[in-house]
Amino acid sequence: MDTGKVNEASGKMDGDEDIGSVMGFSGFGKKARTFDLDAIFEQTRRTAIERSRRVIDERQTETRMNEEGESSHSVKPSIHRQRDKAAAASSRGQKSESSSDSSESDSDSDSELIGPPVPPQHAAQEDDEQFVGPPLPPGYTGSTAQSDDDDDDEGESQDDDDDHPVKKIPDTHEITLQHGTKTVSALGLDPSGARLVTGGYDYDVRFWDFAGMDQSLQAFRSLQPCECHQIRSLQYSVTGDVILVVSGNSQAKVLDRDGFNVMECVKGDQYIVDMANTKGHTAMLNSGCWHPKIKEEFMTCSNDGSVRTWDVNSEKKHKSVFKPRSHQGKKVIPICCTYSRDGKLIAAGCQDGTIQIWDRNLSVHTKFHCRQAHTPGSETSCLCFSYDGMTLASRGGDDSLKMWDIRNFKKPVNEATRLTNFFSMTDCCFSPDDKLLVTGTSVKKDEGNGKLVFFDRVSFQRLYEIEVTNASAVRCLWHPKLNQIMVGTGNGLARVYYDPVKSHRGAKLCVVKSQRKEKQAEALTQDYIITPHALPMFREARQRSTRKQLEKDRLDPKKSHKPEPPVSGPGRGGRVAAHGGTLSSFIVKNIALDKTDDSNPREAILRHAKEASENPYWVAPAYKQTQPEPIFEEESESDEEADKEPEWKKRKI
Repeated sequence: MDTGKVNEASGKMDGDEDIGSVMGFSGFGKKARTFDLDAIFEQTRRTAIERSRRVIDERQTETRMNEEGESSHSVKPSIHRQRDKAAAASSRGQKSESSSDSSESDSDSDSELIGPPVPPQHAAQEDDEQFVGPPLPPGYTGSTAQSDDDDDDEGESQDDDDDHPVKKIPDTHEITLQHGTKTVSALGLDPSGARLVTGGYDYDVRFWDFAGMDQSLQAFRSLQPCECHQIRSLQYSVTGDVILVVSGNSQAKVLDRDGFNVMECVKGDQYIVDMANTKGHTAMLNSGCWHPKIKEEFMTCSNDGSVRTWDVNSEKKHKSVFKPRSHQGKKVIPICCTYSRDGKLIAAGCQDGTIQIWDRNLSVHTKFHCRQAHTPGSETSCLCFSYDGMTLASRGGDDSLKMWDIRNFKKPVNEATRLTNFFSMTDCCFSPDDKLLVTGTSVKKDEGNGKLVFFDRVSFQRLYEIEVTNASAVRCLWHPKLNQIMVGTGNGLARVYYDPVKSHRGAKLCVVKSQRKEKQAEALTQDYIITPHALPMFREARQRSTRKQLEKDRLDPKKSHKPEPPVSGPGRGGRVAAHGGTLSSFIVKNIALDKTDDSNPREAILRHAKEASENPYWVAPAYKQTQPEPIFEEESESDEEADKEPEWKKRKI
């Protein structure tokens, strides 16, 4: 009966297999892998034996060569062992790819030492692998090790000098860019460091191209994008293709690299109290910056008590609004704003001395808030995150510079005072290696020099100072790629500090180019007009060289405006020799030389009357035949009496 059940079960299984073959599948899972452990162990044992024999043969060969005095030409045992390991590993990889157990056994065989111990002379050579050459004599007690130690000490001292933060400040050379006569209140460098843009209180924005400038250091473009509003902030985007312009009006602008308008933010409704319900700012802007990761997003802060984020592609409305609030919940004016290095946090320094930080995605409540970061009523001019993102530096209007740890935002980590600040946009920034913190100081007119002050980030000691000029140092930038420091001053200058060795490109490109001299002969050149479809008789010949064309134009009297030479001889072409160039000058000169007195013209005419009556020449001969003889009336006595009568008795005719 049991056999019947088995046969029945096997019949069912066969039926299932037939159904599976008909339906196109043989099973619902893979079969388990099987390993032949005996074959694996045998293969591992053979590999170990072959490797041991090869190592023993090589060591015997080296020993024989050392006994013959040819140890200087022998190869180091360590190199052979490395080569043996590599060869064994490759052979094991080719032979035992089937399981992980074989690889574990191979690693165990590598760790075990197989064969006789290494001779002491080879062990000594292994300890000093850097020494290559014949062995030293037994009585030699040279100072090889000592010299090596001295070299190491010198290298360490040199490294210490190079690692000192002050040695890395690029201030050996400088150039001065003349922006204008008023304060340079904005600086911007593109990410590659090829172009610099400056803005000031004179409403101008100037573009500087380091690769295109020569020693004259002239800006290649100047414009006023916001008409009669002071420029407060300029910054290139992450990709460097557009520039954010923040001015004294309520609408920020975005320009391209050539200064053409790309976008202008919309102005909000100034009659709405809640700033979250308006589409834009309603009061003067204070600062702005680009998002460090998203190239289309930027941020602005304004006197209307709001911080807004914008998208370049949608200029009709902001993206989000952050409203700083005081301890009593009242509106507070943000003076400066910035993103963290990863773009997740938004920080604002306010007019009441507080620093408020929000999560970018949560715009209502602050994530970090320090109530008394700086003196209330002082304008916090700058906030800057370190490159590691853990530290925040704040430049206060209370003449202080403070360092904050984001993880413990209750009190500052370090603080420096007596740093005069007269401007609401005075900068502070970190060095590219994140070890130094630099800021500028302000001075009154003719009362000293503005300085760049460098602090150590850890100890906050004042390590170094640079006297910029006899005016305030307002803006400062330390570009990480160029390793150059840009400073905007209160007297309209933009100074660039660099080091020929430590810095790259930037100012180094323009100081080596000599100033070009304008050629006076270039004024004679004419534009070459290309007419491809003109007839051959009207077509101008293509200019081969500018110099040859200039020589031809010089020979042409019309193109070179050659003056007319003086007339030689009696005269030609309406010009009279020795009497000026025209007929009028000749007549004037003859009249001036005439000696007759023409003061009384009647007498001058009657002077010829007698001769004309006696010898008529013009009129009388023409009418001699037809002209009657004139008969004149004779006077009578009555006429004489009438003449004698008084005037009042004469009859009026």
